[in-house]
Amino acid sequence: MSTSTKRLTVAQATIEFLQVQYVERDGVEQPFFGGCLGIFGHGNVGGIGQALYQYPSFKYYQSRNEQAMVHTAIAYAKVKNRLGAFVCTSSIGPGATNMITGAATATINRIPVLLLPGDIFATRLVNPVLQQLEYPYSNDVSVNDCFKPVSKYWDRINRPEQLVSALMQAMRTLTSPAETGTVTLCIPQDVQAEAFDFPAHLFQKKVWSVPRTRAGERGIEQAVQLISQAKKPVIIAGGGVIYSGAAADLKAWVNKSGIPVVETFAGKGSLRYDEPQNLGAAGVTGTPGAIAVCEEADLVIGIGTRYSDFTSISQSAFQNQQVRFININVCEFDSVKQGALALTGDARETIRELDKKLGDYKVEDGYAASVVQYNKSWNEQVDKVYSTDGGHAVSQGSVIGAVNDFSAERDIVVCAAGSLPGDLHKLWRTQDPKGFHLEYGYSCMGYEIAGGLGAKMADPSREVWVMVGDGSYLMMAQEIVTSIQEGYKIMIILLNNNGYASIGGLSRSLGSDGFGTHYKFRNKATGELNGTYLPVDLATNAESLGATVLRTKNLTEFKQALEQAKQTDKTTVVYIDTDREQRVNGYTWWDVPVAEVSTIDSVKESAEKLKKNREKQRHYL
Repeated sequence: MSTSTKRLTVAQATIEFLQVQYVERDGVEQPFFGGCLGIFGHGNVGGIGQALYQYPSFKYYQSRNEQAMVHTAIAYAKVKNRLGAFVCTSSIGPGATNMITGAATATINRIPVLLLPGDIFATRLVNPVLQQLEYPYSNDVSVNDCFKPVSKYWDRINRPEQLVSALMQAMRTLTSPAETGTVTLCIPQDVQAEAFDFPAHLFQKKVWSVPRTRAGERGIEQAVQLISQAKKPVIIAGGGVIYSGAAADLKAWVNKSGIPVVETFAGKGSLRYDEPQNLGAAGVTGTPGAIAVCEEADLVIGIGTRYSDFTSISQSAFQNQQVRFININVCEFDSVKQGALALTGDARETIRELDKKLGDYKVEDGYAASVVQYNKSWNEQVDKVYSTDGGHAVSQGSVIGAVNDFSAERDIVVCAAGSLPGDLHKLWRTQDPKGFHLEYGYSCMGYEIAGGLGAKMADPSREVWVMVGDGSYLMMAQEIVTSIQEGYKIMIILLNNNGYASIGGLSRSLGSDGFGTHYKFRNKATGELNGTYLPVDLATNAESLGATVLRTKNLTEFKQALEQAKQTDKTTVVYIDTDREQRVNGYTWWDVPVAEVSTIDSVKESAEKLKKNREKQRHYL
């Protein structure tokens, strides 16, 4: 190996290294990083900022909010099937801590993001520096230590020599299907600008191979035996199906075997909506067929799912006393959940092995027929919701239907929080594995518009429809500016229902009457927040950020506006008021605590319902 060196600052070495990192899977090679999203401040402008200026080939994108830029990076990596990522850089102090929510979002969703927050002076000569948290028990602690629990790999580079091993560990983590998530490298601002003679080979092209790990042979044999004996098996398709590129293999397997499939938020799109074995949304926001099949199942085959409480209906979804679990997952931590037979391996390869060994296995005819009927009846129900026209009282479901009917097969719908995700999970007719882009691992309000930008950056050939309610919009809309600056057109469907409708509904279900969830003036007579609605004009706000805005008052105007939006050349917002009380039916419960004692009768009633529902919960060991 060459002993030659290259004298660079730590920041320059970091950027030069990152721009020669590649990833390969199945023989297809591509650059791993799409560039750097950032906001400069005194913690990174003279170091990382100078390096980005020196290396314009590593493209820099100017963001408007540090949390938002991490959301953009997450969406980009998700559309890339985790085979591509972005770097995010911030100043020290509030710039850094603004990224913590994004870091948690990425790690919870198993999505690769590299964060380079500025840090305090390693020399400690300038102490405290502006925006420094002084921790009286250690001089080695800064606010960046807050990233530790939400990062899959965390390091602080106090000396230039430390950078080499840190960068290698960062890439190992980012490109690992099992370990990926947020990687945080904290580089003190003086160290960023410090020069060092780095080994020249650090800056040679490096290709990281993403393996398709194989489950153990003994486990495969046991799984084949369990499946062969099962009378009512069901597959829970999670995000791992899509990240693995296993959708076609799953379709072939279930079309032949008749095993029904239910989809998590991350897994929606594993099958087209009209595949006869696809029962649609699983869990709390599930369809009647999906809920019924899971309740009766004697074998649950989880593929690439982490069994969140929405998927497991707070551990009450599976009521068959003899139910067994098989989990296919690249991550051992997830594969052992539910007391399952763990097949720790790649989803596509494991599906292929099981299908081959099962041969002509099929579920019994009666069970197969009931699955097909569930699929048919739910699509008929969706037709009814889509065709509902309440005149001026526009329902959220009918808006979803209008967008879905208008969108093309490869279009992407993006959403994250509020009541929209549950309705989209049930109602959206996904035709492409990448067509349904929901951030629901963290259900982070504010993800939507920033995420829509990241999705468009990852694949500009697709139209991106961002569906966002007024609550999320008010939290984070400013990446509209970035989308316009960079020429990435997204179409934003902005629904206004004057408040937090989702939590308002949950509050009512708990007996609390939607308290504190409407956007209303404080009543001067009573002191309560139940006066008239606030006169907030979200459409004009979006217009002020540079977007083209189309205001609509009913479904007819809304559908016309969708056509207009398609013809515009920049980010466009279609605005409509919706009726928060016209809801898509829910078919099951969710475990949210209710006050055990109260003076309010409705709270007492809710507590009794919760007590009965909790009797269904089980431990699976």
